[in-house]
Amino acid sequence: MTAHPELPGRLADAAVGDSAQSWTVSRSESKYDSPYVSLRIDTIVDPTGAEHGRAVVQPNGAVGVLAIDEQDRLLLVEQYRHPVGRRLLEIPAGTLDVAGEGALDAAVRELAEEADLVATDWDPLLTLLATPGYSTERWEVFRATGLRPVPQAERTEREAEEADMVQWWLPFDEALDAVLAGRISDSMTVSAILAAQVLRTR
Repeated sequence: MTAHPELPGRLADAAVGDSAQSWTVSRSESKYDSPYVSLRIDTIVDPTGAEHGRAVVQPNGAVGVLAIDEQDRLLLVEQYRHPVGRRLLEIPAGTLDVAGEGALDAAVRELAEEADLVATDWDPLLTLLATPGYSTERWEVFRATGLRPVPQAERTEREAEEADMVQWWLPFDEALDAVLAGRISDSMTVSAILAAQVLRTR
């Protein structure tokens, strides 16, 4: 590894970010447990031998779907998010809360449940760590095309916040502008739109 010629830090190579090194956990204590999220307190040991307490939130993980129609319009759902106290525009998404269900199967389910859509073509788009400073939550985002509606009789009856959900189709370029203007601020949605834009320009 080579030092930067003028500034602090080292010049990166193509493998930067691949390190799997972890610190030893000397103690771990469960503080809260539910079907949706758990909390534990770990004591970790740094390379000098010093110990540090860290709270670790353990959600189930989640999936998201960047669904694009044949006219290059992106599907967004608008729903109320209580922790931030307002409605947000998001790609269809949901937690891995069905036992034994894989990420792609969960994405298929969420698209049908939240948007009344099925897709012919599915491609992995992104893997994200939501808030790695305190959470183990991992997100898998897929791109879905070849869209068609779920038959009326087979549609999910949405409840709670999802019952008040609105579906919007937005031209992709306008969605990109909305991200840059801050009108779309959900981190999974922002990441998915920006990743799709990068792939378009390569």
